[in-house]
Amino acid sequence: MYKQHFGFTELPFSIVPNSRFLFQSQRHKEAITRLNAGLGEGGGFAMLTGEVGTGKTTVARAMLRALDDNIQAGLILNPTFSNSELLEAICDEFALDYPQDASLKQLSQTIHQFLLGSYANGIQTLLVIDEAQHLSAEVLEQLRLLTNLETESQKLLKVLLIGQPELQQKLQMPQLRQLAQRITGRYHLLPLNEKETAEYIRFRLEFAGGQRELFTSKSLKLIANQTLGIPRLINLVCDAALKQAYSVGESAPSHSTAQLACQEVMSFQTSFHRPEQQVQSKPRYFHYAVAASLGVLIAGASYFYVPKLADDAIVQQVELRYPAVEPTIVTRTVFPAELASQLFESDSLEQGMATLYQVWGYQASMLDKLCLADSENAFQCLRLNGDVLALRRHNAPVLLTLNKDGRQSYAVLHSLDQANARLLVGERNIELPLTQLKAIWSGEYRQIWRKYWGGSLKPGMQGEPVALLDRHLSMLLGKPRTGSDRYDSALQEKVKLFQRWQGLSVDGIAGKNTLQRLEEMVREGVPSLTDNEESA
Repeated sequence: MYKQHFGFTELPFSIVPNSRFLFQSQRHKEAITRLNAGLGEGGGFAMLTGEVGTGKTTVARAMLRALDDNIQAGLILNPTFSNSELLEAICDEFALDYPQDASLKQLSQTIHQFLLGSYANGIQTLLVIDEAQHLSAEVLEQLRLLTNLETESQKLLKVLLIGQPELQQKLQMPQLRQLAQRITGRYHLLPLNEKETAEYIRFRLEFAGGQRELFTSKSLKLIANQTLGIPRLINLVCDAALKQAYSVGESAPSHSTAQLACQEVMSFQTSFHRPEQQVQSKPRYFHYAVAASLGVLIAGASYFYVPKLADDAIVQQVELRYPAVEPTIVTRTVFPAELASQLFESDSLEQGMATLYQVWGYQASMLDKLCLADSENAFQCLRLNGDVLALRRHNAPVLLTLNKDGRQSYAVLHSLDQANARLLVGERNIELPLTQLKAIWSGEYRQIWRKYWGGSLKPGMQGEPVALLDRHLSMLLGKPRTGSDRYDSALQEKVKLFQRWQGLSVDGIAGKNTLQRLEEMVREGVPSLTDNEESA
């Protein structure tokens, strides 16, 4: 309809997953790198999770397009199978013949013979299952059993599970602990930030043969704010804006057209918080600053100089960027009243912990939200004290305790650069200079990490936890893996080497302190607090 009007060679904002339109943001590049590494030599399972519309299927299709010639892949969409139906779907995907009303044993044997034949011909087999959160625990366990066929160095069947965050929660079920331990690569795909949203829109416009700057910078900020950086919602809004612009004869979508498109699309997205009220309140900040300055001038006092708030004050999901206030008499930090109110609107520890787990890609249980140090949950949680340097070393999102004038609040620190911290407070995403953060944060924070072992491991023990211990120690120490699931003398020496490195008691037993330190250092599927260059 509007393709010729704007000079496109194809529609730029179709919501059909198309790997040709994959926007390689830092998150998408990292996702592909981690998943490929997890599916590399020795790996059996990898997992990609993310909220609805974040681009999981598009990432998976891009990975499939880039596979080597010696890899054959099958893709299963929207699975709601029983055990036998899953095996039948796998046979159908790879065009394998099987008897009608075949038993589980017959289907398994058919698939195993196929995998053995493929391996003999130098072909690796990859199975991708989309919407995997719909698979029952029984079916997921059947899938794990399929991957038991292996050589000394690699699995004959590798599996990539793609799903919504509920998949992470499902894998915490006790009956799926063996499968959870076999996931060697995982990534949780977060929405785009404001800068990435603008580049995403420009990329798709240019890729479709149009002008990169078709939308104004002001409209791009609005779209990023209203859609929360969800690519599918961005596509819907931009498509609606182009249709509206075409219908009224605009050569490019005006800002009012972009506003109308946001209202049209987002009014139906009841699961997302749309901060229209806060977006419209921007002029009030300017008026407050002007009024305060006039009051100071009239009174004849020059206590503080409050700079005019810039046009970029509102960024991704009301991400507020306030310049540091420069005192002229007393050295202290002053916050605009509206910002102070927003920073201290979330006084619930449970809500803060739930948000922290969400950033990690997990849905928190009631016990998770309590942050109990000796919990039997899949995560360990500790209440600690430190400084910004300690947070940089940890390099993962944490929950900060904020204090000001007797008020307490909780904020998830999800991004950190040299000058600014980005916080999630309730449903707000706020960017704050470190100078202002230090004025309201005394050093208390809560840190989580994934627990891989439920108890101590000792020489002579055997099983999946031992094999997992060997894999992680070998990776950290740069040593070859033993390829065994027995706690032998070679693994004991690795444990001792790790204990000496970390300043622990050297006894060759993977006890509580050794495993806790190892769990802190294992970074599979852990979101980064700083970018790669800074963390390096």
